[in-house]
Amino acid sequence: MPANDQPPAYSYLGPAGTFTEAALKQVPEAVGAIWRSVNNVGEALADVVAGRSLAAMIAIENSIDGGVSATQDALANVPGLRIVGEYLVPVNFVLVARPGTRLGDVRVVNAHPVAYAQTRLWLEQALPDHGHLPATSNVAAAAALLPTGDEVGVLADAAIAPPGITEHYPLEVLANDIGDNPNAVTRFVLVGRTSAVPPATGSDKTSIIAELPDDRAGGLLDMLEQFATRGINMSLLQSRPIGDALGRYRFVIDLDGHILDERVADALLGLKRFSPHVIFLGSYPRADQQPVTVSPRYDNEAFVDARDWLRALVAGEDE
Repeated sequence: MPANDQPPAYSYLGPAGTFTEAALKQVPEAVGAIWRSVNNVGEALADVVAGRSLAAMIAIENSIDGGVSATQDALANVPGLRIVGEYLVPVNFVLVARPGTRLGDVRVVNAHPVAYAQTRLWLEQALPDHGHLPATSNVAAAAALLPTGDEVGVLADAAIAPPGITEHYPLEVLANDIGDNPNAVTRFVLVGRTSAVPPATGSDKTSIIAELPDDRAGGLLDMLEQFATRGINMSLLQSRPIGDALGRYRFVIDLDGHILDERVADALLGLKRFSPHVIFLGSYPRADQQPVTVSPRYDNEAFVDARDWLRALVAGEDE
């Protein structure tokens, strides 16, 4: 516990009731800690960098929309951070409104852009003439409908929110299960300050960000071969603009395996020689706890045997 005898703090995208809070509830170490509700990813990571929070829970990927660009860009630009764990949260939504509102009364819907995108088909069928006002979070969209809400909420007739929102706010549910995909899942990561990596578990993931050295034909293929030739599967590959010139991109990559795995370590060494800028975001246990399996030619023993063979050749020993 910190020297001031205060419990550690964790930051998350609030207010209470968000999917991010649901992810934080999965962290055993966060039980009994202070939970700091923040408005955006930048604020959450700033808490970590400044030491106001031990770690921050942030959304990094959605099974429907892919990577969360705000999170990926923040991790690329804020130094001294390390992903220490990942958590999966099933995603569905309800449409809520002020008491007495009917579905036919709804003309304007307040919603977080990601939630809006994941309910678009339902909205177009049930409310074909609706308008959309963006909100900073799913819960904020609902809270804004109340008399104490913001000016945007006054303009909206309804909001898209997480199930259970009525446990926090006096609103009525106009429709349940309005998500377009019942299998939607959001992946969250817990981000702390840079520290030693945890031991490999056999069910791990490694996250990195890398840039290409130049803009030329085959450049991306050369980078990807660092992993393919070592039998490493990529579970995420997404480009993000660097921002200094058109056509300049960095790549957010998730690898199956741990930096202490021989094949992953060897690939990162190759990548470091190739790329002008590599950011190691962390090696951490997979949320699904599925073991990572590789061909025997790529397991740790194969790499150790190859190094021993080379060492014997240099030393002039018999093969």
